[in-house]
Amino acid sequence: MRTEDFLKEITKIRGLSGDEGLVSAWVAEQFAPLCDEVTVDAMNNVVARKRGDGPRVMFSAHLDEIGLMVSLIEEDGSLRLGQVGGVDPRILPGQRVTVYGVRALQGVVGAKPPHLLTAEDRKKNYQREELYVDVGFPPDKVRGLVRVGDQVQLEHRHTDLLNGRVSVKTCDDRACVAAIYHALKMLQGQPHEADLYFVASSQEEVGARGAETGAFALEPDFAVALDVCHAETPGAPQGETLRIESPAVGMGPYLHPVLRDKLLEVAREHNVQVQHEVMPRSTGTDADVIGVSRGGVPTALLELPLKYMHTTVETLDMNALKECGRLLARFAAAVSPAWEDELWT
Repeated sequence: MRTEDFLKEITKIRGLSGDEGLVSAWVAEQFAPLCDEVTVDAMNNVVARKRGDGPRVMFSAHLDEIGLMVSLIEEDGSLRLGQVGGVDPRILPGQRVTVYGVRALQGVVGAKPPHLLTAEDRKKNYQREELYVDVGFPPDKVRGLVRVGDQVQLEHRHTDLLNGRVSVKTCDDRACVAAIYHALKMLQGQPHEADLYFVASSQEEVGARGAETGAFALEPDFAVALDVCHAETPGAPQGETLRIESPAVGMGPYLHPVLRDKLLEVAREHNVQVQHEVMPRSTGTDADVIGVSRGGVPTALLELPLKYMHTTVETLDMNALKECGRLLARFAAAVSPAWEDELWT
């Protein structure tokens, strides 16, 4: 499968934080032909292993997605919304969604029209509590098909833009799972000393719980987390965005400086153009929990710049995604047992 097709397919599949079973099963199926063994653990982490006799290395990108859940069924059958992960209510009015009740129902997110708002209300953004989903059925039928707590998935919109750009929901962080897939394809037939574990982790959007338990179980010697960062966007604060055309390496106190330099050294050797993101405190990624697993795990962070994060039109550069995968593959092949001593000096 082409990496582009992998991204298109994985972003369709339902997998809100805490209920990643469907997407985990699909990822495991795609990874299986490229690895020695693939398992799905109790947290729905996908763990794909390529055996080696050297250090145990963990690569982690999360596969869960943000979304909504039914918090209340109104008298008219409208569904009020809670959220799973960081959903910005400003993106919701007018969206199409899928409600996963007794069966999947198509719905639209509605709100009071501007004609019926007061002058003061028109000055404000909608709050999530003011929005609702309309599935078009009468109240009694809605109550027979939907329960409080049922999941609501945002609309899948895949658009191929010009210049190798792609716009689709859930690139955070399934685009980085696609980068792992690209790396696994590049590693076919390539020698490597390390014992490699490629993890598509769960529940990152609600606290990186999958990476935390996954790192505890694997007990890696060191790790590389993959996640998205903010690409340049008009009006964004200077210094908080990066160019969309190339991957980035994180730099900060939560990230191991020697392992970061190893990643940069491999990038230079193989002519992978990378940027640098300064992260003065925590990274907000799987790297934070992996780094403090058990007695501590030296961890680096590889990032993919993304526009319009946590919307249904997240936009990335496919070449940058593939360069993430290429760097990951070259790094995995370069790992040497000698690195273990270097990381602690």
